[in-house]
Amino acid sequence: MSDWDLIKPYPISRGVKGSGIIDFLDDMRSLNPNIFIVNEDGHTPDKEQICKDLGIEYKVLKRIPYANLPVRSSTSLRKETPIPYRIDLAGTWIDQPYVSKYWPGWAITASIEPTIEFNERSGMATSTRKKAIELWNDKLPMENPEKLAKILFRYDNDPGTKDVSGSQDSIGITIPGINRFFYDKEKYWPSKFETISDLSIIKWLEDRLYMITLWPRSADFVVLENTNISVNNVKSLTDAAEMAWDGLINKDINNFTRGFSASFSAQLKMFPKMMNEKISKVINNHKDKALAWKLSGAGGGGYLILISEEEIQNAIKIKIRIKDYWI
Repeated sequence: MSDWDLIKPYPISRGVKGSGIIDFLDDMRSLNPNIFIVNEDGHTPDKEQICKDLGIEYKVLKRIPYANLPVRSSTSLRKETPIPYRIDLAGTWIDQPYVSKYWPGWAITASIEPTIEFNERSGMATSTRKKAIELWNDKLPMENPEKLAKILFRYDNDPGTKDVSGSQDSIGITIPGINRFFYDKEKYWPSKFETISDLSIIKWLEDRLYMITLWPRSADFVVLENTNISVNNVKSLTDAAEMAWDGLINKDINNFTRGFSASFSAQLKMFPKMMNEKISKVINNHKDKALAWKLSGAGGGGYLILISEEEIQNAIKIKIRIKDYWI
């Protein structure tokens, strides 16, 4: 018997009901396949556990993304766009005036090539990216990136907006490379910018950064419950961002991971709803290799971002956008 014979044929005439991350469970149970295959960007701990519970072999195919190639997903068949995403690395939340009023400081983000389609409500600035697509269609204009960031921030926050999207989202999408930006007390827009465009540093971070898909934040998730925003906690957040930046520019893994971890710890002290037992379990599964970790965006789900000098199996690799659209 060949390996192919071991794979039960899928009934082509049958429609698959599920279209989300794990809403195909009924189909899995009724079809009872021998093997379930996903790409690294489609891997989640929930899928792996479902296959384990059902006695199905779970395989994750390695996928190496390259910058400027079209996104490969079912959604990309309907629309492709090279508009970037952004990833927050340290100090984020300081872009909210209700945080910076306690202490000023830096936030660090990186602009990410759309080599995969990141899930919505997962801390990758997807809602702000949608606004960028409304404004500019399929690509960023050839204009000063900081000017584009200001335009996008204003467009993303109509007058009277109750919950203002932090400016780190629009900055991370429009400005290439790895950036840090300084927020004075109670300001929506940073007063200073610094950019890492050194390719050796960018490659250094890309080689050590891994992402694990968790699950989108639930519609009723409210991170602004039982917060503990204080001078000490916000100062810890900003001090950690400075340490992470120093580690980055010097390619010092010890300083970078200390700052990365301390930033996440400060976030959790201020916003304990970011974390839950289910996320803690996933983190524990990677503590043997990961040197540091944090959640994307406001937590509650999204992506687990890991820093490791060892390869993390079944994880997503990202490409930092280095092309400057401003000529």
